Amino acid sequence: MGLDIARLLEVRTWRAFDVDGEGRVLAGWDESGSVQLVEIGPDGANTPLTALPGPCSGRYLPGQRAIVVQHDAEGNERSQLSLLRPDGADLPAPPDALQPLVHDPEHKHDMVDVLPGRVVYRTNRRNGVDFDIVIRNVFTGEEETVYDRGGMVSAATVSADSRYVVLARPAIPPLSDQLVLVDTMPETENLRVRPLTGEGEHARNTHPHWLPDGRTLLVSSNRDRDFTGVARYDVHTGEWTWLVTSDEHDLLAWPSPDGRLLLVMADDDGASRLSLHDAGTGERLRDVELPTDGWVRYPQPEPVWSPDSRFVALSFSAPTVPGDVLRLDVATGLAAASAVPAATSAEQRTSPAPSAVSAGESASVVRCTPLTNSAEQLAGVPLSTPDTHRIEAPDGERIPCFRYPPTGCGAELDGSAVVLVHGGPEGHAVRYFNPVVQALTATGHTVLAPNVRGSIGYGKRWYAADDVYKRPDAVADLAALHDWLPSLGLDPRRAALWGGSYGGYMVLAGLAFQPERWAAGVSIVGISSLVTFLENTSPYRRAHREREYGSLAHDREFLHKISPLTRVDDVRAPLFLIHGANDPRVPLSEAQQVADALAENGIECELLVYSDEGHGLARRANRLDAFPKAIAFLGRHLARH
Repeated sequence: MGLDIARLLEVRTWRAFDVDGEGRVLAGWDESGSVQLVEIGPDGANTPLTALPGPCSGRYLPGQRAIVVQHDAEGNERSQLSLLRPDGADLPAPPDALQPLVHDPEHKHDMVDVLPGRVVYRTNRRNGVDFDIVIRNVFTGEEETVYDRGGMVSAATVSADSRYVVLARPAIPPLSDQLVLVDTMPETENLRVRPLTGEGEHARNTHPHWLPDGRTLLVSSNRDRDFTGVARYDVHTGEWTWLVTSDEHDLLAWPSPDGRLLLVMADDDGASRLSLHDAGTGERLRDVELPTDGWVRYPQPEPVWSPDSRFVALSFSAPTVPGDVLRLDVATGLAAASAVPAATSAEQRTSPAPSAVSAGESASVVRCTPLTNSAEQLAGVPLSTPDTHRIEAPDGERIPCFRYPPTGCGAELDGSAVVLVHGGPEGHAVRYFNPVVQALTATGHTVLAPNVRGSIGYGKRWYAADDVYKRPDAVADLAALHDWLPSLGLDPRRAALWGGSYGGYMVLAGLAFQPERWAAGVSIVGISSLVTFLENTSPYRRAHREREYGSLAHDREFLHKISPLTRVDDVRAPLFLIHGANDPRVPLSEAQQVADALAENGIECELLVYSDEGHGLARRANRLDAFPKAIAFLGRHLARH
């Protein structure tokens, strides 16, 4: 491994968690090896806030100089909530300097929202399975459980007067959400909780936000649509009004706290396009200019408005930008652009698209201010930027794919290919900085990052194309990618698979069900058996994941049939496994059982286990240990002989 490989793998990244009315940004920075909180002042000065043993996140508590910190222990995902008052504190604060807010290390407590003097969180402490929504008074410690009807809760939003809570919980169809209204002061008890959308409706209803009138929600939804649009929903009349839609892109929106503006993001083939819209009419006012073609991170963390609706903090990455914090000054930006008329054509309500703005029209664009410069770490290091392709599958479907050409020129690896499959399955490959991709291309591999069927970002039809009994169709997409390699001048005999979580399942499935195609595989926290995965994953996750994969009660035979472990005797390619000992999602046993089976069959298999990790590698030291070994492993098996 050369110096450039180490520089790529140890790169530091920033992200934005919150912004206040003064323009201070609560950021995450992994200089220490895991993400810790740093405050970026209005003048750009950085103040480290936390020194915890593991990664953390946080939010400002509105109306006071206090920060709610969310943290866990060694990747076990059992989040705890603490309070930090930065003024006058000895910073960066170690664990014992934080004020415990919600602590019960046996259970999860995930921050949902922050309100003046209150924290809204979800917790499974009642029975370890179901999630309740709780509002805690920071001053008195009093808590009100506003929802305890069982199941998973993916999002919740509280009206300004705290009377109403709207939550999103999984509906019956895969990747669908049911909206539920909770009235904390109902006239009768049977009116306390009522559904707003149907449990059987096949629709994503995400990012619910109350508007200031206390009766209207803003929702990103694809009900009766293929692509997600932005709608206003009256919770009392049940009336839906579409504000911003697109027939080509999925849209998400975040309303300003004063209810006047929407920040809308369009997913344009793995790149983010941002624009500001009028929240009342949906009219597109201005495009938001990003530093380069890249991706605004969500949902962890997602864009966030300051309480006074002036600022938006964004987490941004691009193939050549590891990860930066951007601040959008909406008031200044709109004032500077006020001389340019807003769009008035029929296109004004459609999704943002790449702008073609001449110098004379530059005032029509609102620009973000970068507060960090992560790219300076890689000055002089060649970085690979992707081009986009559509690969035709045998059934006529076209698989979106990014191709990253090699930046290294080693003759031994010329013509080799690594197919990197994203996790999820409800995830997707996007145009952002991935140190593994850059390290692989620097070594001399061509990297392909596909969005196989089941990926989000390309409409409902595409993400539903792998549900339950359609799972083999997604695995078959790997074969279509392999068949495509010669058209790129790549050697199909020297092609490998790399993936994490569900992507790890795809790696193992490719090696087991297509053994003649793949020369090696790297699986990180991957699923080897859908049966044992569902049996052993955390109880609070099981029912949620059965919606996507199939249930143990009704689909066990099918789940067994499509599990890589079932066909492990067919695996011929060497395999490299990485897993965290504390993984609550995909238990370590998933890696151990496939490693044991391959060892018994005499197939080369390496297994690395990290005692202080959960679902993935959150600590830089572990990444610097594991990834060079995995890259060297592929180098040995994909080299030209």
